[in-house]
Amino acid sequence: MNVRRSAFTSLLLVLLSGVIAACGSESATTAPTTGTGGTTSGGGKKVVALFLPDAKTARYETADRPYFEAKMKELCPDCEVLYNNANQDANLQLQQAEAALTNGAQVLVLDPVDSAAAASIADKAKAQNVPVIAYDRLILNSDGVSYYISFDNESVGKLQAESLIAELTKQGIANPTIVMINGSPTDNNAKLFKAGAHSVFDPLVSAGKLTIANEYDTPDWSPDKAQDQMQQALTSLGNKVDGVYAANDGTGGGAIAAMKAGGLSPLPPVTGQDAELAAIQRILAGDQYMTVYKAIKPQAEAAAELAFALINGKTSDKATGKVNNGKIDVPSILLTPISVTKANVKDTIVKDQFHKVDQICAGDFAKACTDAGIQ
Repeated sequence: MNVRRSAFTSLLLVLLSGVIAACGSESATTAPTTGTGGTTSGGGKKVVALFLPDAKTARYETADRPYFEAKMKELCPDCEVLYNNANQDANLQLQQAEAALTNGAQVLVLDPVDSAAAASIADKAKAQNVPVIAYDRLILNSDGVSYYISFDNESVGKLQAESLIAELTKQGIANPTIVMINGSPTDNNAKLFKAGAHSVFDPLVSAGKLTIANEYDTPDWSPDKAQDQMQQALTSLGNKVDGVYAANDGTGGGAIAAMKAGGLSPLPPVTGQDAELAAIQRILAGDQYMTVYKAIKPQAEAAAELAFALINGKTSDKATGKVNNGKIDVPSILLTPISVTKANVKDTIVKDQFHKVDQICAGDFAKACTDAGIQ
């Protein structure tokens, strides 16, 4: 009798183990899981993957991502957006893209850490018939890029350089000495900004009307590295600098920190880009001369519209431009950048509600806002 009970108990345990294993297997295949830097998809939803390059540049988390996700939700409530931030790591971005493709992403919206290295992502996507939108930065040397949406980036560099020269001329400085702090050497946009700036500066240098004393490329667009570069320049120049071309607001902030630490007063004019909140406050306070305002909301929303069209097997008639990426002419949407100084913060940043007045004018910046007629 005891033998029969023991055999029955053993059989029951085996059956129960099989049921538990089957339930666990079903759960593993249907439940959403956390992937490298984002969330994977379960079920048969339409899935769009958004890849942004870093968190150091404030715009990506505060503007690009929420604007894109909100527009996708409006256009396609049932669509799922897989979000990934690569934290300036091209290898991590590749892993994130591979994970998204494995988990069913049907469109990739990719702002590459490294414009050249991202070709492998676009090639892998093409092999799986997944379209790729190059967002903000061009993906080079791949025919797997369906669309490119950005700003006219050489024009950005020209705007920065022209604004700097105009201010130096206004100040009456003959043959000014400037320092150039460019962007990341792995970012194709940084090369375009630099080319645009040099198209303004170089003729003046050749004519003996401008001196570029020091020029740096800034790895990862790091403000800390830009600060170190500016400190090196100040040491070599004996603190004598008339202007600073900084490719974005982060590097501009680093340069300003170095000059303040070096005791420069007043500060020379410094350029920037992205209209970050801290940069707008510096402009109003007189620490930074200008920034380039790129209206991120229409850029992110246009990317969402392209993704929505592609996920439904359609094309877009809004990509009227063409930009060659080294392999193909990529259908492109190129938006227009705007130069912003203290004189037009109210008519651009405030008017578009890019930053809220109570954010801009908080704390020590209240008086600067009042002086600028903002509040």
